Amino acid sequence: MSEYKNFWVFIESQNGEAKNASLELLSPGKKLADAAGEKLVAVVLGSQVEAAVKAAISYGADEVIKVDSAEYADYSTEGYTYALEQLVNKYKPATILIGATGKGRDLAPRLAGRLKTGLVADCTGLDIDASTGTVLWTRPVYGGKSMASIEIPSARPQIGTVRQGVFKRGEPDTGRSADIIGENISIPAGTIRTSVVEKIAEAAEGAVKLEEADVIVSGGRGLGKPENFSLVKDLADVLGGVVGASRAAVDAGWISHVHQVGQTGKTVGPKLYIACGISGAIQHLAGMSGSDVIIAINRDCDAPIFDIADYGIVGDIKEVLPALTEAIKKLKA
Repeated sequence: MSEYKNFWVFIESQNGEAKNASLELLSPGKKLADAAGEKLVAVVLGSQVEAAVKAAISYGADEVIKVDSAEYADYSTEGYTYALEQLVNKYKPATILIGATGKGRDLAPRLAGRLKTGLVADCTGLDIDASTGTVLWTRPVYGGKSMASIEIPSARPQIGTVRQGVFKRGEPDTGRSADIIGENISIPAGTIRTSVVEKIAEAAEGAVKLEEADVIVSGGRGLGKPENFSLVKDLADVLGGVVGASRAAVDAGWISHVHQVGQTGKTVGPKLYIACGISGAIQHLAGMSGSDVIIAINRDCDAPIFDIADYGIVGDIKEVLPALTEAIKKLKA
């Protein structure tokens, strides 16, 4: 156990650029590393990842381990697991933080299984016992009705995936410098059992980036019918934001799942979140309560959403949203 030290953040990249979900983890990772008196190390795998390396340094990494090869241009479970396993066995990190993205949720359990260590998935909070270096991972349980604090006291490295949007990305400092360690890890033949046959561009709706939006206007069952999502979209457009939705609206077939915010959707933390016709079930609150400013619009003055809202409007969505949209248009003009 004493051989393991330092905190790693796996930097997921696409086309050489670091993904936001990874950069968000450098801020809490730095706090944990400082508390333990250790270094924060960014691990970057990919092809032509110079931009991702620079981003990791500017957002707080003390050191970067880089594996830059055409072999890692396309993500594969087997290839990335193999490379990370080699790095872990060589450098022995105490803790590894991975974003709970599609790739992160695929990679983390395979890596934990390979290393025979513990994994805590979909975390929403991080703390540390500085005396032992044991991380305290917080995650929702029982459908979001309770929060559990989980430890991995007797295995290293400790691995956890962290939901996107839970932590705010820090301010970049382009003047920072850090040691960059280049590693050449060639994937043995036969390790990767799949191949990319064709790449299909995302449909416009599939490109919704709720986690990266500064403004989100979400609609729920209180809209009454799917056509009223046009009112939500009008307000989102005038504010330069994106459209979100509650699970109830998604389950009713009113809008695609890619817009869902909450326990079984996306975890977001925008500067402004406007909840329209959303009652405020605990599963939804788990996904957006970290927003800087929350505005709730609902006909029911006793709706739970008002308990966490900074501002509340009690009224009919069909009257309030058009009036609010027009008022904002006049202010912008």
